[in-house]
Amino acid sequence: MAPHARSLKAVEVRRLTRRFGDVTILDDLDLDIAQGEFVALLGKSGSGKSTFLRALAGLDYEVDGTGSLRTPEKLSVVFQDARLLPWRSVIQNVTLGLGGAGREPGRKALEEVGLAGRETAWPIQLSGGEQQRVALARSLVREPALLLADEPFGALDALTRLKMHDLLRELCARHRPAVLLVTHDVDEAISLADRILVLDQGRLVEDLKVDIKGRRSHGDPRFGAIRSQLLSRLGVDVDDRSAA
Repeated sequence: MAPHARSLKAVEVRRLTRRFGDVTILDDLDLDIAQGEFVALLGKSGSGKSTFLRALAGLDYEVDGTGSLRTPEKLSVVFQDARLLPWRSVIQNVTLGLGGAGREPGRKALEEVGLAGRETAWPIQLSGGEQQRVALARSLVREPALLLADEPFGALDALTRLKMHDLLRELCARHRPAVLLVTHDVDEAISLADRILVLDQGRLVEDLKVDIKGRRSHGDPRFGAIRSQLLSRLGVDVDDRSAA
């Protein structure tokens, strides 16, 4: 591989394995994610999605195998729970660990997520969607080269989730991090990602490019075709319209 091609990768994983006792959760995985690429990871419960994300985040030191895992030095993680410190204000949560120099970037990050003027609010004063906006601001204020998101909208109601999709799409277009979004929602994956992976029994069994330009609509036949293909790969009857 040419040196410049290698440099365009934000993530490079080779033969990644994770076992818990005699149970293999991740089985000899290979994956590349390009700089600025938005990748969604689907899979049934227990397939290893969150385990994989924790390994990429450097939160799991017991991955093994003969391979390697390379990620950018600057990465951020967004979880399903916003994980805000209740005894710190919104701006203090966003700039945690950045010191005084982080206050102005933190203020701008809050403005980007639609929370200008809420710097001195306490987390308890925010709705669930607003708390996730703060979590996004906290991640993006560090200008990460890689954003890891573990079902960040799973606890939100349907309308708030759609608004958060628009916000994440806009922020990623502006900041251009590589993104790995772990989700159980097929429609969410198709709406947001450039590329969708399916993890099954510790192995990647699908790697699908989403080649739909512009706004993605459920009524688009291409959206429906991708949806059917992914549901089938996940073992869901494609005629079961309630499966999404």
